[in-house]
Amino acid sequence: MLANMAAVAVVLWATAIALKGVGAAVCFVSSPPHERSATALASEFASSYRTPYRQNEYIDINRESGGPIVRSSGPTIRPISNVRAPSVAEIWDSTMPVIVQGGSLRTWSFANPRVDAVQVLLKSEGRPIDADIDLWNGPDNTPHKMRVYIEDGARRTFSAIIGTPRGPNSIAVRNIGQLEFPLDAVVRPDMQDGLAASIASVVSRSEVIQGGAVRTWPFAPIVQSVAVIIKTDGRPLNARIELLQGPNNNKQVVELYTEDGLERPFFAIVETPEAAGSVIRIKNTAPLEFPLYASVDAYTVGDYDFVRDSYDSFNQWPML
Repeated sequence: MLANMAAVAVVLWATAIALKGVGAAVCFVSSPPHERSATALASEFASSYRTPYRQNEYIDINRESGGPIVRSSGPTIRPISNVRAPSVAEIWDSTMPVIVQGGSLRTWSFANPRVDAVQVLLKSEGRPIDADIDLWNGPDNTPHKMRVYIEDGARRTFSAIIGTPRGPNSIAVRNIGQLEFPLDAVVRPDMQDGLAASIASVVSRSEVIQGGAVRTWPFAPIVQSVAVIIKTDGRPLNARIELLQGPNNNKQVVELYTEDGLERPFFAIVETPEAAGSVIRIKNTAPLEFPLYASVDAYTVGDYDFVRDSYDSFNQWPML
């Protein structure tokens, strides 16, 4: 009896050792490499589309959000909305402008690499403005150029955002008008709650403008200023933006060039103080192979009751 029990114990012991050895061999042969968790993979995937800017803040560089100027906070990409940014009037009141005499040049340098966008504001005492605005990035490299003409620099000031990614940049403002036409210029960094985020929060759609095509946007008399965003999918951007009142009566003209419309999109606020009849016209001056994406929406709105009492046919004006 004892002998049989001992034999059974020996058999069970040998079987257990054999099974353990087989399991170890299987684990040794078929053990997969260490797999990353879904969270780690998602973070790695997201990091390829976002660049850390500050702690818990990212710069969105995909096409739908408008390039590096538009920022988003938190772990997910989402456009900024309801941003309380300083108005153009508040910026002029809180900043000492620099007077640029006719025929002269003034420059502003930003050595801090965290400054990825700057605000450029121009105005005059009611005289015309004719100026060149350039972005200098390194020697003999001008990735962004603008030619600005405004009929009345007091009634319609110029407000735009220039993207300044990748290192130190300089902004050059040249007054190409006569000596009798000075202008006031303000150039300062655009922070998180700046004009770019405020402009991006009001646009709701974009339209494709093929090379050589023209698109117009009429707007209601109550609209006092219009937000304009122009970008590409990474190709060069060449465009002409006009504010019209009447047949071919240009109140404001901006001729724009950007070597990369994704990294350096065009953000602007076009003031439209006219009571009626104003139109934004955008022309893609590039060849057919270089389309652009334009967004135009109302930025500030005046008193509805005043305009409604003044114009009986108010409903014929679209609200962008």
